[in-house]
Amino acid sequence: MSNPILFLGDTTLQTAASYLAGSLANAGWGFDYLASDVAVSEEALTSPKNLIIISDYPAENISHSLQASIAKQVQQGTGLLMIGGWESYQGSGGNWSGTLVSQLLPVEIAEEDDRQNCDQPTFIRCKVQHPITNNLPWNDRPALIGGYNKVKAAENATVLLEAERYSASLDDDQTICTMTHQESAPLLVIDDSLPGRVAALMTDLAPHWVGPLVDWGPERVCAQADGAEEIEVGNYYMRFVQQLIAWVGRLDS
Repeated sequence: MSNPILFLGDTTLQTAASYLAGSLANAGWGFDYLASDVAVSEEALTSPKNLIIISDYPAENISHSLQASIAKQVQQGTGLLMIGGWESYQGSGGNWSGTLVSQLLPVEIAEEDDRQNCDQPTFIRCKVQHPITNNLPWNDRPALIGGYNKVKAAENATVLLEAERYSASLDDDQTICTMTHQESAPLLVIDDSLPGRVAALMTDLAPHWVGPLVDWGPERVCAQADGAEEIEVGNYYMRFVQQLIAWVGRLDS
């Protein structure tokens, strides 16, 4: 039986990809993996998948004909998830704007470099309760991130999460912190109008853009996928990642 997930990118399993890979292994989901410098082959798309994940994986590694094959699979029920990062969307070397895959996503990708590095507090705000966002303390224990790709939500898409950027300053005694809201930006956008569910997460799930989100939660969870480095993350981070994957890939049914 073939693995239900095709995971592309995040450098290698020994580096950034270990975070998502560990989360998949913790849930018991098998996956096929291609590192960021390995191009997709026809063989990789021969067996239909429940879910295709693209994360920090340059568009040039998937030919036009194979992007058309991905589009066909989504029309047949395969889920598609793009995760943010320096090489995602239109970041450094991602170059997804104008591609066939970009036309499937529920966001409009800018033609210029879209990376937003956040050196001041950037909170995640939950706008809509949904199977992806349920049972997580978005208000009582808000998660923070270190960066994201700046996109525009597509018409008729659903924005589940937003990035809320603040500037922060301390008073002269360094005892009182004042925060001023600077910007809101879509962070997780979904579309379930196609046979395959599609989602765009604009932040990363691995350092450094993941920021404090990777440690979100009072409990620690250790996990390791075959061939990958072991990870140790917060229990709310793990829950969020697994709820995201389960919904987009219909792995919860």
